[in-house]
This record gives sequence, structure tokens and C-alpha cells, in this order.
Amino acid sequence: MKRNTTQRAAIEQVFCQQDRPLSVEEILEYGRGMVESLNQATVYRNIKLLLEAGWLRQLRHPHLGMLYERTSKGHHHHFHCRVCNRVYDLPGCPLKERTLELPGFVVEDHELFLFGLCPECRKQKASDELGTSI
Repeated sequence: MKRNTTQRAAIEQVFCQQDRPLSVEEILEYGRGMVESLNQATVYRNIKLLLEAGWLRQLRHPHLGMLYERTSKGHHHHFHCRVCNRVYDLPGCPLKERTLELPGFVVEDHELFLFGLCPECRKQKASDELGTSI
């Protein structure tokens, strides 16, 4: 990896603070809170360097497109809240314990996304429903 910069340090700090998969737009939004001059080209350039260094990995979300997360988390899956649009890490892998028997196929990897409401949005929805029923 090339020299360490203030922008790269801010991007790394964003991933450590948020501790979940992030889009380029989210990285830019949170990163500008630390380095006001951060721009999209710099984010893309540093993501590329962090991917090459093995510090980040990319995942393709079926609706949100490309997301990035730290590689230090190991294999796990994700939950997408349909209200706040955030993606959260889920611990472990229910598929690891099962052997998938697919005659003729070789499974090399897999990704699982669950969709619904996160605890915060679920609480807000319940609160809103109570308020409208009065």
C-alpha cells in the first residue's frame, strides 16, 4: 500500500466506528465529518488500495449494489433494514453447519441477505402505530 494519508486514515476510522458494511456514499458522508475536503474520487481510490491490501472486502447487495466491509470479521451474513436502509452484520453462518449436496456443482462461496426491520425501526414503527390508534 502507498503512503498513509489523512483521507485514508479517516476512511479506515469510518469503517472502525460504523462496524458494518458501507456504500461509497456512506463512507463519503461519515468521512467528511472528519476530513471536510474528502471527495468521491479519493474514496474510490482509497477503497481500491484497501481492497488490494486485504483490509477491505466488497460484497454485492441485491438492491444497494456494492458495499464494503473490513476483512477482519471472518465469514458472516447480513441483514438489510427496509426502513433505514442500513445493512447490519449477522454473526455466524447457518449454512456452514449443513452440507449442501448439489450433484455436479462445486460451491466456492455464498452470501446471504435477510430483509426486514432493525430493532430501532421496529420500535419506531410500533410507537407510530400506537400514536395513530388513539
